[in-house]
Amino acid sequence: MLGRKKIILCLGSSCFARGNDDIIPHIKRFISRHELDDKVEFRGDHCFSNCSEGPNLMIGSKMFSQISVQNIDSILEEGLQELL
Repeated sequence: MLGRKKIILCLGSSCFARGNDDIIPHIKRFISRHELDDKVEFRGDHCFSNCSEGPNLMIGSKMFSQISVQNIDSILEEGLQELL
């Protein structure tokens, strides 16, 4: 996993309740569609302590808040632009 860009989805209860589970398949499809499987690491992690702004996603060191099915593609394009 060394050298791969990290995409980390918050799996805290607040983010989960706000729909992050619906976002997971969209992220996986984006990674596959753009042939990024060997360039990114996608995983979940515990609370990012930004519950009121969730669901939250980290790409590298940048946090994105209030992610949704409607905005996830544009967030991934922004966060991964150097790989696209």
